[in-house]
Amino acid sequence: MKIGILSDSHNHLERTERAVALLQDAGAEVLFHCGDLATPEIVAACAVLPFYFTFGNHDCDSVPLLEQAAKAQGAHCLQWGGEVKLASKRIALVHGHITRDLKTLLAAEPDYLLTGHSHQTHDFREGSTRRINPGALFRAKAFTVATLDLTTDDLQWIEVPR
Repeated sequence: MKIGILSDSHNHLERTERAVALLQDAGAEVLFHCGDLATPEIVAACAVLPFYFTFGNHDCDSVPLLEQAAKAQGAHCLQWGGEVKLASKRIALVHGHITRDLKTLLAAEPDYLLTGHSHQTHDFREGSTRRINPGALFRAKAFTVATLDLTTDDLQWIEVPR
């Protein structure tokens, strides 16, 4: 199973739609958004596939609207962070701006911890957990998303055209 990972859309709807299309073309079957969606329209743009998301620091004022959008679109809102099991893998999702939430999820030793916030890509191991940040769709040198094959553990970065 291949998942698509994106983060930090900051209400850039057209760019997010392009990113989702690129992830679908790359074979993503499920999408994970690591926070800073900012508006319900971003939820709708991502919910074309099974969709999980967490809140980021720029979502504080939009929490009720994002929760409503999740219900309306059949998406899965993990609030300020949570864990999902897919293809026998435990995938934790958090924006990363609240250290306590990040540490709590990391302490549970999921297979993957997906984060955003920094607007920079990263891929490293912390203990038995692989930590991945797909980059950002706003305020970044290059706009990037990623695919992760849960069967082969293969991570691919995808640049989203400006």
